[in-house]
Amino acid sequence: MGQDTISITDNRSGKTIELPIVKGTTGPPVINVASLYKEFGIFTLDEGFTTTASCQSKITFIDGEKGILLYRGYPIDQLAENSHFLEVAYLLLYGELPTEEQYKDYKYHITHHSMFHEGLKKFYDGFRPDAHPMAIMVGVVGALSAFYHDSTDIHDPKHREISAHRLIAKMPTIAAASFKHSVGQPFVYPDNRLGYVDNFLNMMFSVPSESYGVNPVVKDALDKIFILHADHEQNASTSTVRLAGSSQANPFACISSGITALWGPAHGGANEAVLKMLGEIGKPGDIPKFIERAKDKNDPFRLMGFGHRVYKNYDPRAMILKKSCHKVLEELDVHDPNLDTAMKLEELALKDDYFISKKLYPNVDFYSGIILKAIGIPVNMFTVIFALARTVGWISQWAEMIADEGHFRIGRPRQLYTGADTRSYVPMKDRK
Repeated sequence: MGQDTISITDNRSGKTIELPIVKGTTGPPVINVASLYKEFGIFTLDEGFTTTASCQSKITFIDGEKGILLYRGYPIDQLAENSHFLEVAYLLLYGELPTEEQYKDYKYHITHHSMFHEGLKKFYDGFRPDAHPMAIMVGVVGALSAFYHDSTDIHDPKHREISAHRLIAKMPTIAAASFKHSVGQPFVYPDNRLGYVDNFLNMMFSVPSESYGVNPVVKDALDKIFILHADHEQNASTSTVRLAGSSQANPFACISSGITALWGPAHGGANEAVLKMLGEIGKPGDIPKFIERAKDKNDPFRLMGFGHRVYKNYDPRAMILKKSCHKVLEELDVHDPNLDTAMKLEELALKDDYFISKKLYPNVDFYSGIILKAIGIPVNMFTVIFALARTVGWISQWAEMIADEGHFRIGRPRQLYTGADTRSYVPMKDRK
């Protein structure tokens, strides 16, 4: 990395210091402000960390202005078109696309780690049938460390690799079991003859009383959803995983913390919000009224699934899922009023000058929610699907942080204190 400096002057003392400007491979450079407190006695304030780089990473790059998303340097559209989720998971974890021999060995380990310990099944019995599947995911994934403590030495590279393989392999099994518990059906064990996505669909939808066949169009769409959700730089849940991991917590606990952060409606629950919004809108004929409400800044109604915190252009993931969405609806010949409303909403919003001028395009949550609903996945499982896919990014980011000994330290954000100043204790009898 190249390095320049920027001069900062403290007007109180007149003292000037040089702060290093650190440049990455691509994207905006950052100012290293580590010496500010030592030299000036001040911290920086950046609420929400929206302009602060919390770490150095080689995994994912986003240019929100241009609508670019790269995994290890590879454009997301190329990976979605030519690769598949398990290979992308390898890329994120190891940094390079695998050779045939590397992939064969890696796939063997993932396939043969897909079952979970039988004792974990008892955890599910402790949850009410109407418990949210994400609540189950938080508990069960966190409990993995009690069953697989033979691979939780974070300083051992082999242990880190085994933990990563176990999480990638077992997450579909844990997720499908969460669904089966909620509908009162028997758990379906993994089938080592099936591929990663086929296996998940089989565990979700097959029952002992009848055979189940995976629709290739559905499989392809879900595979793309997994790829597109695998990682997304330092978002809320990934930052949570890194912060938890910085304390040297075990990897299963760290991923459980990521699931907790993802559960929030402002993060992973956005595609659920899309379906709720479509239900509120009702029939396609009412869409113009709701579009006008969305334009009214005094109206609390918002069009969910449009625009993005990072992307100020068309979300590149949405472009990919838009094609898959229409293929799935055509293939399954689904007749659902909400889906009809969604397609009409997409059409009208993309033509509306207001949305075009503000670059409020349909995002990945808009299309993923429609696809998941069309293939029969209930709304309360949407965020679980997200967590399943994002586990790959979380564990890759965690492993990168642990291995980076030169920069690995416990996270410790500072604050601007705005509470009471120093005061003396007053006995209760003297208080007024």
